[in-house]
Amino acid sequence: MTNMRNRVLCVLLLSFAGLLLAGCPPRESVAKINQDPGRFAGKEISIAGRVTDSFGAMGSGVFQIDDGTGTMWVFSERFGVPASGAKLAVVGRIEQGFAFGGRNFAIILRETERRH
Repeated sequence: MTNMRNRVLCVLLLSFAGLLLAGCPPRESVAKINQDPGRFAGKEISIAGRVTDSFGAMGSGVFQIDDGTGTMWVFSERFGVPASGAKLAVVGRIEQGFAFGGRNFAIILRETERRH
């Protein structure tokens, strides 16, 4: 009886872990996104790196992330703008032809979830 209970518990735990992992967007390198941005357009992805530049006001703004393979601008509408030098991961959707604060950005990640 105990053996059967342990098996059921293991199956439930593995199933739960699989569901958690399946819900996470894939982490991509900035170089891969920049090589073929159309492939990622409109899809939710994650990138991680160090903030190298940022500007904004009143909770909205853009910041640049360098992941070691390249840099990408991130538009943050609801989550604030981190300081330069911060290490973080960002989840969002790739957009092309974006303008903010009088500047144009060819490719940008629009942040959709709070950073971690």
